[in-house]
Amino acid sequence: MGKGSIAVVWFLQDLRLGDNPALDHAVAEYDAVIPLYLWTPDEHGEWPPGGAAKWWLHHSLASLDGDLRQKGSRLVLRKGAAALPLLRAVARETGARAVFWNARYEPALRERDREVVRELREDGLTVQVFRSRILHDPRRIQTSDGNPYRVFTPFWKKLQDAMDVGATLDRPRMGESKAPARWPASESLGALGLDPKHQWADGLAEAWTPGEAGAQRRLDTFIERALLDYDEGRNRPDRDGSSRLSPYLQHGELSPRQVWNAVAGWVSNRTMKDAADAYLREIAWREFGYHLLFHFPHTTTEPLNEKFERFPWDASERDMKAWCKGRTGYPVVDAGMRQLWRTGWMHNRTRMIVASFLTKDLLIPWQDGARWFWDTLVDADLANNTLGWQWTAGSGADAQPYFRIFNPVSQGNRYDPDGAYVRAWVPELAELPSASIHEPWKAKNSVLEDAGVVLGDTYPSRIVDHREARDRALEAYQGL
Repeated sequence: MGKGSIAVVWFLQDLRLGDNPALDHAVAEYDAVIPLYLWTPDEHGEWPPGGAAKWWLHHSLASLDGDLRQKGSRLVLRKGAAALPLLRAVARETGARAVFWNARYEPALRERDREVVRELREDGLTVQVFRSRILHDPRRIQTSDGNPYRVFTPFWKKLQDAMDVGATLDRPRMGESKAPARWPASESLGALGLDPKHQWADGLAEAWTPGEAGAQRRLDTFIERALLDYDEGRNRPDRDGSSRLSPYLQHGELSPRQVWNAVAGWVSNRTMKDAADAYLREIAWREFGYHLLFHFPHTTTEPLNEKFERFPWDASERDMKAWCKGRTGYPVVDAGMRQLWRTGWMHNRTRMIVASFLTKDLLIPWQDGARWFWDTLVDADLANNTLGWQWTAGSGADAQPYFRIFNPVSQGNRYDPDGAYVRAWVPELAELPSASIHEPWKAKNSVLEDAGVVLGDTYPSRIVDHREARDRALEAYQGL
């Protein structure tokens, strides 16, 4: 470009310097680069960032700004009702000739970005949108008859055949030389109003370190300590066997390409390959969620299977409140819900258990569960939140069969056999022996007394009998 050319890099869900195609391109092609973040929650439609996600975003933006300042740059913050006038204002103030960003796939934001591209190009700006949030192009991976996939296994096979992950991009060399002669005005981070002021956020801060450096440390720790045993360990909520990378991927502090290449590059023997394949399949499941969101955007609130529009849900406020607060009387369900509230995250096995309990034991609509997760998860991802809830309810793509209803007792006994997970999150049951901890209602009075447990007092009685609830759910499903 010509001497003095300036480009704006619009950061969205890509809050990192490494493997950032939009940033990499701007640094390589332009004399000065202005990193910009816009807070425009009204443009997210029905799904503006929830409380836990906003807490993470606050700290992730602070971390990104710190990383940029170490390189002689900074993150400019603006807020408003819409991105387009904010982008125009920054371009006008700085004399920028180009705007680059990495694509998002949420329906409301896809529509917004199409308009922004059109309008900025009409203004005479160079605009380019890159792909970094997912590994595949949803428009190019199709079934043999040209339709989107609705079943994971053939999608995974096609993905392996058609996807070119490519090499990970290094952090671009920025330095003072890439700073503009004059920086545009910026809002303070506090002015965005992202960081909650109540005690709930204390648990999030204890559990997580947002930012690109924290993401890399977590990736390294997972590969070194848990990946080899991942195929088994991922199902044990009582162990640190899952990757816990989902919030870093959600906020773009890691790219899926960075994770994929790090895991694939770790393999040096057959055993390690099997472990790596088990994890890479989970990355592919994330890709499947985005594939479905792209092609079926209505499914964030509506069932993919239209038969479920007439399903006889029972939206009990009492039962929903008990589920949210982790007071259902089923220890593994309550442990999961309390872990979610305290840390903004829940083990994936437990997510399936609590989702099955809500939609099948309580017959509460999956949309209600999806919205609670959306507000309380630090890794709240519209594509995968939608996929997971519709899968559990049986109404979506590759859905769990309606007759597969998780038994919270047997799930607890199988995946938390010593009760360590329940004891960690439901401390009022901590003194119960392992044989009783997943079904305290069957424990002898003497056992309950010795453990200091009074059902209906120190710990709630069951809000529903699972066997009766299962029969009720099967009857409802068979009536479709």
